[in-house]
Amino acid sequence: MKRFVVGMLMAASLAACSTTTEPKDETRGWPVERLYYEAREELNSSNYTRSIQLYETLEARYPYGRFAQQAQMDLAYAHYKEQEPALALAAIDRFMKLYPAHPNLDYMYYLKGLVNYNDDGGIFARFTGQDRAERDPKSAREAFLAFSELVKRFPDSKYSADATKKMGDLVKGLAENELYVARHYMKRKAYVAAINRAQQVIKEFSSTEYVEESLAIMVSGYDALGQTQLRDDAKRVLAKNYPDSRYLTQAWQPRDVPWYQFW
Repeated sequence: MKRFVVGMLMAASLAACSTTTEPKDETRGWPVERLYYEAREELNSSNYTRSIQLYETLEARYPYGRFAQQAQMDLAYAHYKEQEPALALAAIDRFMKLYPAHPNLDYMYYLKGLVNYNDDGGIFARFTGQDRAERDPKSAREAFLAFSELVKRFPDSKYSADATKKMGDLVKGLAENELYVARHYMKRKAYVAAINRAQQVIKEFSSTEYVEESLAIMVSGYDALGQTQLRDDAKRVLAKNYPDSRYLTQAWQPRDVPWYQFW
């Protein structure tokens, strides 16, 4: 009997502890309107973690309707501002799949471009000390695709002008990245890889300032490989397009420059 009484007391004590330590949900019973406007207020105040919590609560309790749709868009933006690009992109892609004809789809394309454009792991992370030849330009390419889709599908969107400007920056950055890698390979005497990268610049980024040096790299690369015909062909193209190029009188040479010097 004594053992039974002790067991009952312990059980009651544990139950009391679990009751007193259970976190209180202050949003219990809130209507969808209050949840949304509280989340929006937190977002506008830059309290992104709290706004994310409230938007997720709204989605869980009220998964349908205009507040749920707006909450999903705001949630993607909140993740972006909280520097959580993977979560932001996941939220954007989910929204696009659920609402392919939504009137604010142009904004979601713009936001998708911004998330990738400002991704610190991309080619615009210029002040990290990382060798640019080692960077993956995937984020920059994804940003370009999102912006180009926005401009193509929604030419009159208020976001199209900035998207077009950023596309120009991206083209220049991607071309610079390809050229830097070509230089990197030339310095290591990986001539075939260097030529391939230089050809990529000429093919994809023909409007940029990096074509001249890319042709010069091809001339030097083919010369090092003993491919005289291809060398002469590349040099003729260089002379035709850049008759005053210094590379017509002096061969391309690798330059040792600091990682932070772009040109």
